Amino acid sequence: MPEKVVGVLGGMGPEATIDFFTKVVALTPGEKDQDHLRLIIDNNPKIPDRTEAILTQDKSIVPALIKTAKNLEKAGVDFIAMPCNTAHYFYDEVAKEISIPILHMIREVAQAVQASLPECKKAGLLATSGTITTNLYQTELQKIGVEVIAPDPEYQAKVMDAILLIKSGQEKERAREELLKIGSLLIEQGNAQAIILGCTDIPVVIRTDDFTVPVFDSNWVLAEATVKLARGV
Repeated sequence: MPEKVVGVLGGMGPEATIDFFTKVVALTPGEKDQDHLRLIIDNNPKIPDRTEAILTQDKSIVPALIKTAKNLEKAGVDFIAMPCNTAHYFYDEVAKEISIPILHMIREVAQAVQASLPECKKAGLLATSGTITTNLYQTELQKIGVEVIAPDPEYQAKVMDAILLIKSGQEKERAREELLKIGSLLIEQGNAQAIILGCTDIPVVIRTDDFTVPVFDSNWVLAEATVKLARGV
């Protein structure tokens, strides 16, 4: 079976897209350049802010996502990966406008939790307010019997501040410290048995060994699914 060409609907944010690409390369077995996958990346940071679009019900984001997806389709990719959790709120509206598949990052994370941590009943979620308020993870994890524990509003505001610091490229250490603190609270006070890094900017500063429970990096999970689909394994 020939390898599939991967399209990446990126730029949300740019550093998260770089992180995703790096993980795809790391997960692809190969001894030379030619062993690696062909990726066509449309790094489009001009797509409107996802959380703001959700909270204000601004639908202007949808044409921007569709146009970028169609650019990739025209470029000849076989499927699309979209390394932005919050953008999956618009997944169905984008998917119906193109004829190639889009991997669903959040469903892939739910499958990863079920496969590697079947005993998990509660998972702490570090994500944007857009992802949390739209119940993207709650909906998928409920299907496998996992309750999502999100920070309370005060701490969720601090999660958003940390994400914006990461996006700005400034004070990443302060962002890391805040996220570590909030993640630990989800474990200690919320009894979370796992932590989901449900924003692709967060893995820029948080590692999977930073907490006392298993950590699911959504960018890593998407990269794994991308490599498997592209290689037909």
